[in-house]
Amino acid sequence: MRNMLPLLSSKPHQGGRSALTCRYRCGDACFQEVPNTSDNEYAADIIAGALSRRSVVRAAAVVTVAAAAGTASVTGPGGGGQAHAAAAVSRGAGSGRADGARGLRFAPVAPNVADTVTIPSGYRQDIVIRWGDPILRGAPAFDAERQTAKAQAGQFGYNNDFLSLLPLPGERGRQIMVANHEYTSEWLMFRNYDPQNPTREQVEIGWAGHGLSVVVVQEERGTGRLTAVPRHRLNRRITATTEFRVTGPAAGSPLLKTSVDPSGTRVLGTFNNCAGGETPWGTTLHGEENINNYFANSSRPTDRRYGLATGATERKWERFDKRFDVRQEPNESHRFGWVVELDPYDPDSTPRKRTALGRFKHEGAQPRLTDDGRPVVYMGDDERFEYFYKFVSSRRMKKGNSRAAREHNLTLLDEGTLYVAKLTGDSPEYTNGTGTGAHPADGEFDGSGVWIPLATNKVSHVPGMTADEVYVFTRLAADKVGATKMDRPEDVEPSPRTGRVYVALTNNTERGNPGKPGADEANPRNFNKHGQILELAENWDDPSSDGFAWRLFLVAGDPNDPQTYFAGFPKDRVSPISCPDNVTFDPHGNMWISTDGNKLGSNDGLFGVATQGERRGELKQFLTVPIGAETCGPVVQDRRVLVAVQHPGETDFATVEKPDSTWPDGPGKLVRPAVVSIWRKDGRDIGV
Repeated sequence: MRNMLPLLSSKPHQGGRSALTCRYRCGDACFQEVPNTSDNEYAADIIAGALSRRSVVRAAAVVTVAAAAGTASVTGPGGGGQAHAAAAVSRGAGSGRADGARGLRFAPVAPNVADTVTIPSGYRQDIVIRWGDPILRGAPAFDAERQTAKAQAGQFGYNNDFLSLLPLPGERGRQIMVANHEYTSEWLMFRNYDPQNPTREQVEIGWAGHGLSVVVVQEERGTGRLTAVPRHRLNRRITATTEFRVTGPAAGSPLLKTSVDPSGTRVLGTFNNCAGGETPWGTTLHGEENINNYFANSSRPTDRRYGLATGATERKWERFDKRFDVRQEPNESHRFGWVVELDPYDPDSTPRKRTALGRFKHEGAQPRLTDDGRPVVYMGDDERFEYFYKFVSSRRMKKGNSRAAREHNLTLLDEGTLYVAKLTGDSPEYTNGTGTGAHPADGEFDGSGVWIPLATNKVSHVPGMTADEVYVFTRLAADKVGATKMDRPEDVEPSPRTGRVYVALTNNTERGNPGKPGADEANPRNFNKHGQILELAENWDDPSSDGFAWRLFLVAGDPNDPQTYFAGFPKDRVSPISCPDNVTFDPHGNMWISTDGNKLGSNDGLFGVATQGERRGELKQFLTVPIGAETCGPVVQDRRVLVAVQHPGETDFATVEKPDSTWPDGPGKLVRPAVVSIWRKDGRDIGV
């Protein structure tokens, strides 16, 4: 008999997600009250006069530079050619020819609901590693019927998300792959799982299935195939019980002290690691996102701002460890929601939680360097009406790989200034916009913005809040200074070629609902189910400056919908896209976008889009993932593309006994999240 998922909502879920995914990943956040109930201004209400003169002057200059840099005209949503989406879909989207911007010369994949990874013709694929594959010495082969916590702690974790491929000097043809494991889906892991009464072993397997994996991979000469190297000395598992150091200005704060850790500087574990980033000094960054649904029995207003449960949690971890019960350990939840830094080249190093980068639902964290060598880290807070941030370090990176340089560089994210973004549109008539996506009279959704400082080291810039409170309750600090409420800001990434920063805004079906903010120039659609991508231009020579210009680069959805926009590129030559989530860049400067919750009736996918030149805005679908899955962790190298296929088969009422997907191993096998590598059959570079 099939166990029924309890209390499934009958309401439509955010994007195309299943109810099961919403419950296990984020505690059904879409159907909880929006945590941000502040009455601060949003973009349509802000006037340029409220910004500092210096910021406005800088932003205006950057707008001019940005306009000069792109050769394609930039018109408002609805411009750029007639849309013929239905015809485009029927012939594989776009023209079906393998032409396009350099790096995007492949025949686009048509939207579909196939239970496989669908890739362009002329390409091949293979599994790199699956959930449960052994990576540490002594770890057993995966056995779905005899899984143990000890075994899982030595095996590749569950629900792979962010991926990083780093060079491995001295070992020819090898790279280091680092993967996040966002959450566990117990319904699809354990036969006859009882969600009301999980066993201790099941809970401890869940603890071990979370966290990070470090795995050395071997390249196959002449192809893009990668295979895991088990038992390599650098292979490592980080789990929900691994020890972490707390560093930065809030380390040792009374808000971080617990009965087990009275110092407030040592934490066990990391979980709900979503996207991440790679640093120029050779470490990886990992964002702790939906930490709210791991902690039970909260009643504090500060916890409500972060969406913590007032009763029991879904996984019932609080039954087996008191630190997950807020009544027993009030500060334990404050020790999660940070950016984690890991040194994958040192398997004995202690990973660190960087308090200077603030505490919220971190989607990821991607740095770039100023001209004088200081890291600037961009971050999004993935929830409806939340904000996006940046951190500017006060320290300069040291070049080289000496021990002294590496030790110094591991302090770069502990001192500096944390900022939050405030935007203003340049079309006054768009105040309290119609929410239909109709573009302003000037033909473009654009404007200027300012980075508002929240704290610098031990100094708070927010009236009424100490520095410790700013770092631990960063959402409340951003509320107080009037940051701009956005449509779920997820990945925020700078282009390594142009320096422009792209903010993936996934969706927000609450915008425009009674009592909620309506459309504004940066978020122009009410009941926004498809999302958009914002493009920021800062001072190229000094990204630590406090002013920027912005415009909408892409307004997602069916190209046949007049609301959609593809940077001015003709819409009869693009693939339909919905719910942009993570982004990365290829060696040619194209942006690649993975989706989460496609609301156009297709499986989620990976898309490439040109950001420069006459083909700016040309968007083509490169692959789709199986039924119920999300496309995560894209890595695009010269000769391979890597994606993390997360939560395959995670559809409403799916179980081990009654699966809705047979990926990746076929009928009769357990559905398993996995990493996939794709390459050209002829061995040439991707998309050329």
